[in-house]
Amino acid sequence: MKRHFLLAALLAGAAAAQVLDHSALLKRQTFWENRDFEWFEANIPFFECPDEEINTTYYYRWELVTKHLVYGSPDSGYSFTEFIDRPPWSGAYGSISCPSGHQIYEVRWLNDPRYVRDYLNYWFHTPGAQPRNYSSWLADSAWAVQQVYPNKNFTTGLLPDLVKNHDGWVARQWVPEMGMFWQSGHDDGMEFNINSRQTRDILRGEQSFRPSFNTYMWADEVAIAKVAALAGDAKTAETFREKAAAIRKQVQQLWDPKREFFFPMSARDETDKDGVTVRKHTLTYQSGRFEGSEHGRELHGYVPWAFNLPEKGFEAAWKFLMDPDYFQAAYGPSTVERHDPMFVLKDSCCWWSGQSWPFATTQTLKAMANLLQNYQQDFISREDYGKLLHTFAISHRKDGKPYIAEGLHPDTGLWDGHDSPNHSEHYFHSGFNDLVITGLVGLKTGDDDTLVIDPLAPAAWDYFALDHLSYRGHQFAIVWDRNGARYKLGAGFHLLVDGKRLAKTPMLGKLTATLPGAREIRQSEESRINHAVNNDGNSFPRFTASFVARGTSLAKLCDGERRYDIKPANRWTTAGSSNATDWVEVDFGTARVIDEVKLYVLDDGKDIVPPAAIELQAWNGNMSKAIPGQRVSSEIPGGDRPYTLKFAPMKIQRLRAVIRHAPGARSGLTELEAWGTGKLPYEPAPRAPGNLAAHRTGDAYPKATASHTDRFGGDPAAALDGKIIFQPTPMNRWTSYESGNPSDWFQVDFAKPETVGRVVLYLFDDKGGVQAPEKFAIETWQEGQWKEIANPSRSPAVPTGGMANEAVFAPRQTEKLRIVLTHKPGSGSGMTEFEAFAK
Repeated sequence: MKRHFLLAALLAGAAAAQVLDHSALLKRQTFWENRDFEWFEANIPFFECPDEEINTTYYYRWELVTKHLVYGSPDSGYSFTEFIDRPPWSGAYGSISCPSGHQIYEVRWLNDPRYVRDYLNYWFHTPGAQPRNYSSWLADSAWAVQQVYPNKNFTTGLLPDLVKNHDGWVARQWVPEMGMFWQSGHDDGMEFNINSRQTRDILRGEQSFRPSFNTYMWADEVAIAKVAALAGDAKTAETFREKAAAIRKQVQQLWDPKREFFFPMSARDETDKDGVTVRKHTLTYQSGRFEGSEHGRELHGYVPWAFNLPEKGFEAAWKFLMDPDYFQAAYGPSTVERHDPMFVLKDSCCWWSGQSWPFATTQTLKAMANLLQNYQQDFISREDYGKLLHTFAISHRKDGKPYIAEGLHPDTGLWDGHDSPNHSEHYFHSGFNDLVITGLVGLKTGDDDTLVIDPLAPAAWDYFALDHLSYRGHQFAIVWDRNGARYKLGAGFHLLVDGKRLAKTPMLGKLTATLPGAREIRQSEESRINHAVNNDGNSFPRFTASFVARGTSLAKLCDGERRYDIKPANRWTTAGSSNATDWVEVDFGTARVIDEVKLYVLDDGKDIVPPAAIELQAWNGNMSKAIPGQRVSSEIPGGDRPYTLKFAPMKIQRLRAVIRHAPGARSGLTELEAWGTGKLPYEPAPRAPGNLAAHRTGDAYPKATASHTDRFGGDPAAALDGKIIFQPTPMNRWTSYESGNPSDWFQVDFAKPETVGRVVLYLFDDKGGVQAPEKFAIETWQEGQWKEIANPSRSPAVPTGGMANEAVFAPRQTEKLRIVLTHKPGSGSGMTEFEAFAK
């Protein structure tokens, strides 16, 4: 895959199309933790309106994107996480399929398409990705990207993957006699819901024909037909058009004319713990404990409109949305109608039986925009869209600052119980900015060069503007200025394309025009690679440093994420170092061609502040020497932004950043990137030569054993497999969690005498039940007994998690070697890798 895109054609009209003062709009906001304004100015569309709550949330949501952006590997490129951590149920590099559609719709508006294209490729070409663990609409999302960034080769190249993914759903969940797919509420993103709570498994629920999931599958089939037609595959296109037409009819059978809403239908009899049965093929409350109830409406009943599935005649469902007796709330809408017999607000996570849920609010606003722009009805108004978007904007707050977690109380706006520490802060499971662009501003994306701008902005607004927007190879500005004084373009509603006015109307209303030809953004033959990333646990690249502060980790410098948050932390710092200058070094394991290094500098405003200076050095075989001709992005490193150093392309095996601290303070980084050219697929560096503990698959020795191994899949053998993974997932480690012993041992048998003079322990530390030990001793088997090696030279002096811990001693022969780890009170110890060398 190619990783670099030529944007010159796309950005040719950028300066001429600029209406807003981008720098001023960024500086107007006070919440920034990521102050990389150069990245924002290059990548995001800029927006302003009279509603400052919407403005603030709009820019916060772009910062949110950067908090979840991951450069997973050279082969995978960029992807996005859902949680701020990488929970055990996530796939490679922390991605989860459930929010992928929201995420793709959002990031397709970045001015560089590589982010969203990489993410689409990720789902089909990255080992460990899990595209069908949860409901998603990946094919529809791929076509949504094609609408914004037309590229026939890229999009049609996905066709086999999209068909294969669809066929995977069919094989597992298609029910031919019903003409629909079943799905559980849990795997549809809704853990505890009013239907699952009528089964024995109230978390997961039973199989049902859900209007949401079946709509996603319909949207995917429509999209696959379009991709196939673009590829000239008429047979596949017709097949999927027929599939879509059939399932559309069936989804509309989930409508209850009495309650005027779409409902899930049970796929089989479901009996709860009290023996009450919900009968097969009945809609919510048509059977079971609440049979005959007039309620049962859930917000996901609006999902069909989010994809324009319903035909005419179902619009009455919308009379419930803005009614406080049903869904409307101060920080809503609620996930279930207010007077439902199972309506409940919990202060614990994932009860979608009443809480306000940003995931569903996003879908509802998307559906609402489609209804207002594409259907005839009198149940809601365009003013209602602005009101609900404002409600969604103010729900993004905690303690008065921009924030989002998993779910919130619809009446108070508090995140209580849906805000797990070091997990769901700044949660990326929804959208917002796509709603501003396509709904509020009204750019209706299309499949050709016909332009329709149909704004849903409140009629009372005197102005709004959106510029620096990339669409179909052009730069857009969409501007409403009632009297013409604010933007100096004249009174009225304006559409500017590449700096030229393409359409105008004196009043705020629909604009139509023809785009002067879509431009494809060509992909370069050159692959830009960050050689310093290591999420896969390869032996190299590996990091060392002169000092590592307690609670920080060198592993965070190569995880592909740059986050400046103090909590949850993603950082390495030198807090507590007695040195005026410290260094951090990356060993690539082999020479790599590097021409640019980015160090993402922390600034906590007190103890950790930007350094006074940073110098790059390269190892010449004997020592580290300054790289000649370094060109820096600024004279002095700035905080909460990258410090970039460029130089002539140079082969480097070991790269060192020497950091001179500011007086009275210490320094830290959230990421180190080393960019250069290279070939894909990427060839990792070989394992460290001379490692006596390296185990090869199929060999009996060396062999690892331990006095205790945790019950969660930890394995002593994992510490000899050459994989160094400090992340919680994927699990690749041995730990003594729950041993109850004050110390435990880890043993390596070589099968024959080997000369050992140095060992390296890659200590795992989850800051909870497994932490770096208080100390460790090294023992060798001598004359039939274990003997401790006295006073080895240790680096670092104190055992530190998330990095290599080296001990050097006088070489000696031994058939086996033991590490005795003395645990911190209340925790066990663990290693992700162990190495032993002669010297």
